[in-house]
Amino acid sequence: MTIAGRILRYIAFFWIAVLSFGTFYESFAHNHAFFLGFKQAAIKTGWYMPAFYCHIFASSVILLVGFFQFSEKVYNNKKLHRALGKIYVFGVLLIAAPGAYVMTLFVNRGTGVFISFFIQNTLWVAFTLAALLLIKKGDLDGHVKMMHRSYGLAFGAVTLRFYIWLFHVVGNGVNFDHNYIIIAFLSWVPNLILVEWINSKKRGPLTPNL
Repeated sequence: MTIAGRILRYIAFFWIAVLSFGTFYESFAHNHAFFLGFKQAAIKTGWYMPAFYCHIFASSVILLVGFFQFSEKVYNNKKLHRALGKIYVFGVLLIAAPGAYVMTLFVNRGTGVFISFFIQNTLWVAFTLAALLLIKKGDLDGHVKMMHRSYGLAFGAVTLRFYIWLFHVVGNGVNFDHNYIIIAFLSWVPNLILVEWINSKKRGPLTPNL
């Protein structure tokens, strides 16, 4: 791997760690008081809070687990790779994605934002399930490509927060007309484009190269 590639991976891991550990700290220290302050109507339904915590906790673990799945050391340790893979796949399919669907119902940012998050979550489920089925069939290359796509969508949690921060710094925040819908699509569509480029550049058997 090139030096530039390693630097990008280290930067990605830094932001994954910040998001993941920040989520746990915020949950126990402040109970996400600022964010949840805007969700009082949703909270009163009784559906939102269980979905919220399922999604944010599972997604934090998934981001960390998924990152190391592309490590050559982890990949070559078959028992560890399978164990982490099960955590990732079933964490997405049974906890994080269902929670995200419920949260999407209460997004209150307009139809466009709802559509963006709904499509992202549905593709996340589809790619993750496809990755599981492909490895069961012994299609390693197809499995790795699907996992690239799945993780690209999971990484949308990181890019979403990056763009929210960026729009606050250089723009009018997330409440300006159409800004949030731009951020919603920007958080995952470029990720998938990058993943498809990476998949297209791979020749022969796909293997991790961390």
